[in-house]
Amino acid sequence: MATTTGPVHFLNVEYFFRLLYEMVAQLRGGAPLDLLAFASQVWLMVIILSILASIALLAVFIYSVLRYHQALEAAAPKFATLDSAHAEEQRDHSRWAHVRALIESPHESDWRQAIIEADIMLDDLLSQLGYPGTSVGEKLKAVDPARFGTLQNAWEGHKVRNEIAHSGSSYKLEEHHAHRTIALYESVMREHGEI
Repeated sequence: MATTTGPVHFLNVEYFFRLLYEMVAQLRGGAPLDLLAFASQVWLMVIILSILASIALLAVFIYSVLRYHQALEAAAPKFATLDSAHAEEQRDHSRWAHVRALIESPHESDWRQAIIEADIMLDDLLSQLGYPGTSVGEKLKAVDPARFGTLQNAWEGHKVRNEIAHSGSSYKLEEHHAHRTIALYESVMREHGEI
């Protein structure tokens, strides 16, 4: 009978399970493996670890809820509703202060920026007042002149802004013209209590 010494082309799974069984049996001191006792010990460890993990997670949850409520209580005064008198005192005029700082600059580029910033504020004001449109021009067309005394000033200021935006640096902006344009925007903002 001829013997072949070539490679093995099959996998003996039983052999590997037997090796695993013998290894576990040797770890237990050579005694045969009692599978039920081993499984019960593993299950007991799983239960103990699960209980400890649950207690830890419960403690973290309780701590998080308490901290969340403390943070809400600390932040409550910041979100309290103000009456109109207090709201006017606390109104932030930093945007208009930025426009004023730009217009007082000796640089023409800052004057241009001041006019553009003032027009953005006009756009926000028109949106707050509920006028429809996607641009300042569309919103100004929707304004009722009877309810907007400075409508003509808003149009004049917006026309200068459009010249700056469309002509770029080729539009020559004189200092007195820049100051006059900001004064137009200022009259609109003052009429509606924005500054």
